[in-house]
Amino acid sequence: MTSQKRSALEMTNSSPANALPLDTTSRPPLSGRQRGTLKTLLARSSPFANETGSLPIGEFDTSTGGALHTTANAKILVVGAGGLGCEILKDLAMSCVVRDIVVIDLDTIDVTNLNRQFLFRSKDVGHSKAEVAAKFINERCPWMNVVPYHGKIQDKDADFYRQFKVVISGLDNVEARRWLNGMINNLVEFDEDGDPNPETIIPLVDGGTEGFSGQSRLILPRITSCFECSLDAFAPTAAVPLCTIAETPRIPEHCIAYAYVLQWAKEFPDRKLDTDSPADMKWVYEKALERANQFGIGGVTYMLTMGVVKNIIPAVASTNAIVSAVCVNEAMKVLSFCSQSLNTYMMYMGSEGIHSHTFVYEQKSTCPVCTTHVHRLAQPPSTTLNALLQQLCEGEFRLKSPSVTTSSKTLYMRKPAALERATKGNLDKPLSELMSSGEELTITDPVFHDTSLQLVVTFE
Repeated sequence: MTSQKRSALEMTNSSPANALPLDTTSRPPLSGRQRGTLKTLLARSSPFANETGSLPIGEFDTSTGGALHTTANAKILVVGAGGLGCEILKDLAMSCVVRDIVVIDLDTIDVTNLNRQFLFRSKDVGHSKAEVAAKFINERCPWMNVVPYHGKIQDKDADFYRQFKVVISGLDNVEARRWLNGMINNLVEFDEDGDPNPETIIPLVDGGTEGFSGQSRLILPRITSCFECSLDAFAPTAAVPLCTIAETPRIPEHCIAYAYVLQWAKEFPDRKLDTDSPADMKWVYEKALERANQFGIGGVTYMLTMGVVKNIIPAVASTNAIVSAVCVNEAMKVLSFCSQSLNTYMMYMGSEGIHSHTFVYEQKSTCPVCTTHVHRLAQPPSTTLNALLQQLCEGEFRLKSPSVTTSSKTLYMRKPAALERATKGNLDKPLSELMSSGEELTITDPVFHDTSLQLVVTFE
């Protein structure tokens, strides 16, 4: 036996005491020899640099103080520390180029997260996702500086978001993505000619998954289409009539809705359901199961209860890995200009095989966020203000809590409470009493952040 084979055999048969433990949290930090790096890529010229693509953003510079320096000193915001967020943080860490990352997430860790959100362990259940993920990355990858924030993205002001060179979103709900999109677009400043100031443009890389399907897109605020431009691609959530839930349930989801919408409020009128509490979710599951048995409906499980109450879409780990890799890849491109940027949308369809395609998602000319389009709407003079606001909530704009003003007065304002009380009486008044035909209204809504919708209403 050669010395090389003998050495290899001795390593294979080494005592358990010398082997790496199975618990990854106790593993030593990765060394330079155990990990790759993007530094070599950023130090070499390329025939496929960013300026050669269909969406040129900048020129690839391999000199000292160029792409490598810019990328290494960039500060990145990762929004969401769930299925996509864990993968995104891992990919950024293993790039070995970026160091300063901020991660923000409102959620706490649930036991159902442990099958795919690999930065978490059983002992972490109930703790902040952002804080646990940041701690894991910092300990395992000592060259990283990940700062966590546990809370809502809406709690941070514009100055918070201005500090980043790129934002990577791994959010799992449409409303939060709309708000983030509005915030990033509002940060853009314009010069005297009305052109966007490049220094104020913060690229937003948005990723999303649903089962075996996923998408990644690059949003350059005020230049490319934004998230609001593609809102029509997301079907509105279908509401189940309350009478169906209360009187004639037909499917397991109706029984679960009855338990957490009606029974919980009746049983605990002074306490809000905590969807991250195992005890609360167990109570909902048991009540839903009783309801299902009463009506002879099968299929109520704890996992389904979690899915209905928390609006959880089944996640596939491989889809998260693929989509997050694309997101981080695009983030590296916009920071360093080392390669052609995605223009502007990538779809992955894992259920049909290893297949993806890219296309340009065109900017919507009437988008209320990234354009200055003035919308027009014809209404009977007898239409009440409340009916108009309802149309804005149920129509193409999908507003949530709209407020409306004219150039001279406030017609209805939801906050503060004193102003809401003072203007609430206008809701039942016809538009003809509140405004003139052809007058321009300014509509504000939380989903747009600080953006307003300009609407001209004419009487028909």
